[in-house]
Amino acid sequence: MGFARADIVLRRLGRIARTSELRRMGVTEAELTRAVRAGDIIRPRQGVYALPDAPVDAVHAAEHGGAVGCSAAGVLHGLWILEVPPELHVWMGGAGTPRLDRDACRVHWDEGTVRVGHPAPVRNALLQMLGCAGEDAFFAALESALRQALLSVRDMAWLARHLPLDRRWLLAFARSDADSGLESLIRLRLHRIGIIVRSQVVIEGVGEVDFVIGDRLIIEADGRENHDGSAARVKDLRRDAVASALGYETLRFTYAMVVHDWQTVEDAVRGAMTRLAIC
Repeated sequence: MGFARADIVLRRLGRIARTSELRRMGVTEAELTRAVRAGDIIRPRQGVYALPDAPVDAVHAAEHGGAVGCSAAGVLHGLWILEVPPELHVWMGGAGTPRLDRDACRVHWDEGTVRVGHPAPVRNALLQMLGCAGEDAFFAALESALRQALLSVRDMAWLARHLPLDRRWLLAFARSDADSGLESLIRLRLHRIGIIVRSQVVIEGVGEVDFVIGDRLIIEADGRENHDGSAARVKDLRRDAVASALGYETLRFTYAMVVHDWQTVEDAVRGAMTRLAIC
């Protein structure tokens, strides 16, 4: 194979790669040395090279010998993530020697093989999130992954083996039709207090609504920002009016209410259930 420029090959490989990958693509040791001296590429760790514009978290993870993990990995996979912690979370797989003297980070050791420059696989990221971000964040990300078909049957079996026994019920409770993490949070939290909901219910004249409790209580999760005055807001108000004419009561909750003021949401649902005599 002929001469290949290190920076061009790195761009093709995703901006971070091991020496072995670069050599297979025709990059010589002499070219790696030249490219580092010229500033075309950087070497975060022995045996690992990156472009200067590679994602900072991925470079830092490579410095430690691992990959971006936990919630940040979930973001890279396109999952609905409740919150990304400020500190770097590095997945080391089942082996490795992290270098922890440069910045504060959280290291995750769980089964799998790290691919430098790639985030932890979805199943690993979810497992890590359960321990770091908690049950609610894990569940919302899990349903997001299921909706996008990012978890195979084998991945679900892997999670079942690795989750604590008292959390495995979350896998069976998860669905693949949640439109957003807000819906996942509402369903999970209502389930915890013994309120059963029907999801993605189609009501003639109204359309599909997020949840129905009993026969007459509609719950909608509105995660859109700057919604007031928009065409979508007008459409929602019309839907609510039609639903009311049909005998339904609609409760509509924003992202801020679900995430930061859940007690108000719970009290509103309980109050409506009492008014409507829903057991």
